[in-house]
Amino acid sequence: MKFNFDFTDSKTDHSRRSLTPKEDVQWVPLKCHPSFTSSAAADGDASAPRNLLAWDGSSRLYYWDSTKQCLHRISIRLGEPEPTSVLGASPSKVFQTDVQIDFVVNKISINRNGSAIMLAGSDSLCIMPLYGRSTTTDNTIVCRTVSIGSQIYYNESNAVSILQVSWHPFSDSHLGILSSDSVFRIFDLSLDLLQPEQEYYLQPVEPGQSRNATSICPVDFSFGGDHLWDRFSVFVLFSDGAVYILCPIVPFGSVHKWDSVVEIYTDAHTSGMKSASQTAISNSSLAISWLEAIFPELNDETLEGEDILTLKARPFALFDASLCLQGPLRKVHQGGEVEDSAVRGRECEGRAVSFLYNLVSKDSVLVTAWSGGQLQIDALADEIQPVWTIGSPPRLRVNSHDRILALAMICESVSGETPAVKFGQLDHTVWFGHPPPLLRLAIVDLALPRKTESGSNIILFTDPLMPQRIFSIHDGGIDSILLHFLPFTNQACGKDETVRAPSVHPVLSTCQANNLSPLCGFVTVSDSFGHSWIIGVTSLQECIVLEMRTWDLLLPIHVEMEKKTSSFEDWESGKNPHIISKELLVGPKVVLVPQASPNLRSIPADSIEGRSTLHHYIKLFHENYVEYAHKVYFELKNLAPQLKRVIDDQHARLSEVEEKLLKVEEKQPGLEDRIDHAIHSHNLLEQRLQRLRNLPGVHKKRLSKAEREFKSELDHFSGVELDALRTSIDTLRARLKKFTHSSKADTLNQQRQRSGKNYIQDVQLSQLRSSLAKLSILNSENSKKVKLVESALKTQEHSG
Repeated sequence: MKFNFDFTDSKTDHSRRSLTPKEDVQWVPLKCHPSFTSSAAADGDASAPRNLLAWDGSSRLYYWDSTKQCLHRISIRLGEPEPTSVLGASPSKVFQTDVQIDFVVNKISINRNGSAIMLAGSDSLCIMPLYGRSTTTDNTIVCRTVSIGSQIYYNESNAVSILQVSWHPFSDSHLGILSSDSVFRIFDLSLDLLQPEQEYYLQPVEPGQSRNATSICPVDFSFGGDHLWDRFSVFVLFSDGAVYILCPIVPFGSVHKWDSVVEIYTDAHTSGMKSASQTAISNSSLAISWLEAIFPELNDETLEGEDILTLKARPFALFDASLCLQGPLRKVHQGGEVEDSAVRGRECEGRAVSFLYNLVSKDSVLVTAWSGGQLQIDALADEIQPVWTIGSPPRLRVNSHDRILALAMICESVSGETPAVKFGQLDHTVWFGHPPPLLRLAIVDLALPRKTESGSNIILFTDPLMPQRIFSIHDGGIDSILLHFLPFTNQACGKDETVRAPSVHPVLSTCQANNLSPLCGFVTVSDSFGHSWIIGVTSLQECIVLEMRTWDLLLPIHVEMEKKTSSFEDWESGKNPHIISKELLVGPKVVLVPQASPNLRSIPADSIEGRSTLHHYIKLFHENYVEYAHKVYFELKNLAPQLKRVIDDQHARLSEVEEKLLKVEEKQPGLEDRIDHAIHSHNLLEQRLQRLRNLPGVHKKRLSKAEREFKSELDHFSGVELDALRTSIDTLRARLKKFTHSSKADTLNQQRQRSGKNYIQDVQLSQLRSSLAKLSILNSENSKKVKLVESALKTQEHSG
């Protein structure tokens, strides 16, 4: 089935370049847009995280209306008319599917160039092209909508559900899908909608050696970023929190930078081929052969970096080797100890629910969210290297010209224990085939209330302008986690800082009293001026727009508070207000009688000298004391109303205190009675406590450390592993049902083609039945053991 939709860059079309609709529109604040004012909300799957918002990175916001089963395209203006505002064009463009959507849409996502949008649910997956052949009726654009992998995911003969789906970051037409049957598939929508281009069957543990049921149940995956071999890597998270890596994986026809490919090609020659270890030489030679086959331009000496900027991947696979499932990734320690999975399980509660890969400068950060409300933040302590398993050939589908159309391979984990590696000795293990260790940055507890047995659903996003900031969306709202320490980035910048714990800031709370309105849509948008916003939609279809401060986030917040107090407040605070100014209290500045000469007394008063001296004294007296007296008189005259107001305030306070004293005197007998009653009750409680201490059950012993650990293991088994076992049983039942239907339909053909010794399908059927019976027996035995241990613990507690 060909997919002839247009995947070209939408920016080449003039109609797509237009930032505003052609018809007359009204620009309104986005939070007041009519598309978000529906009174009723559709009932979706409350247990599944939902995100019904998408942004094309330029000027268009997409929202899936679950009530009307349609897609809204809203043209937005960022920072107009004010730098903090976000406007939306009304009315919005409405896209309707040409077929009825018979599943609940939990996620929408737009591809890299904005030409197609994905409508994903746990039961099905559809693609809606936004440009190309469409019809318009009643101001609604009806677009052709097609289903992806309808023969694989959740049909009549198969119960395989979709766990996670994501567009590939280096292709416009490739989708990655992780399903409940532990298979990771890549679809090329430009060629085939039913059959995947690449299939990877994940085998995290060897058969018969499973540590627990959750270790074989995948949960989430993420593609790597633009950093060395990370661009060809896929990170897979399992329910027990273990992270595995598949490398290298490249979609056929995807475009990559010339500089990035040459960088890893040169590293394989310098670090791998010149190593003293034969293992490193073998692994690097396989990587070089793979790069030269995928990108033939690397062998062309006539091409230079200035002549070519990008490379297109060719279809290729090693004929005698399959990819190795690298992991589980262990934590590196300063002393060289290796982390155990049981230790990781005790640090975080519940099961792993979501995963995020985040590239921050030179650091590859991995964030794992747990159902108990914790975020486990790690960084890769070493670079990723490709690893193959020799002797495990893949299955290939080729055309008449021997060109590879599709491939499938079984990816098994590395057998044996991973050697302990110290943080300072990572250079000695390059190209040895060991998975990169993890450097633990922090474990963040979001302190979420656990209201359901399944725990909290957490979705992780990154800030488009500040990669150090991670947003966690849960039932209670949005939290912002800011990373202050990144090992390789700080080292490259010359910063010798100690490890600082991330800071957690609540951004939005959707819990008000007993009302809970969780978010069903979240997207972060930004403009070219460094401003970013958070746009969210609640389950009641209410739009929320929040401006995020980015550049000054790390600066301390200074708050200036101006305190104004009246005279009454001054008296209440115990500070005497300044009734008379200090200038008057100091007195005159000039002394009246200056120092006179000894012959001053011999001068007669009626003489010229005496009159001059008296006139000088009179002048000093008038300039100082008379003027000072006038100032005192004027201030005392104006001070009388203020003193009267202060006296009135004092009288009012005195009367208020007297009233309070009267009330206290009235309540005094009641308080004494209450105190006597409390003393009497306390005596009765002491007597009851003494009687309870004499009971035999009080002297029971506390559980030992081993018993507490065993009880925690039982709780983990009953809360997490039983669900994983049920999922495995359901998957095996679906496979058994599929084989049963296929066997009934092909009975006549099998009888004709079957020889005396050809009973392969019967053998497979019997093996599936025996496996299902064993799992059922194991489940019942484990349930009996749990009940037996619980009864024993209760008996021990009562017997004491």
